[in-house]
Amino acid sequence: MYKKDLQLEREWQALLHQLSGILNKRPGNLEAVLFLVGVNELGQGARTFTKEEKQDLIHIAICKVLSYSGFYQLEGLDESGWPHWKLLKELPPFDLLEQEKLLKMHLLEYFQHQYGISQHGQQL
Repeated sequence: MYKKDLQLEREWQALLHQLSGILNKRPGNLEAVLFLVGVNELGQGARTFTKEEKQDLIHIAICKVLSYSGFYQLEGLDESGWPHWKLLKELPPFDLLEQEKLLKMHLLEYFQHQYGISQHGQQL
């Protein structure tokens, strides 16, 4: 594993630790963190979501965090208040590990921008 990968993993684990303190439960995986971001971006609070809505929330989160690299742009909200995103440029053909790294990097950035959680898991 490269030094950069180790640093990313340390920062990711620190974020999970920080989130567990806020949620009183540790998010289990990348998908769980994406779900949290999707719920946050939807802005309708915590409630019970259908399986399809959960998939849509993860998609919203992916679009939001990949917007930091210019892959997506928010088009607006539909009549139910759900955000819709426009693909601006195709994602490179990453393997699964590279996709995961890109998402983790941008999720760290998201929490830093939204909540002042530094990339070392500390509140600013």
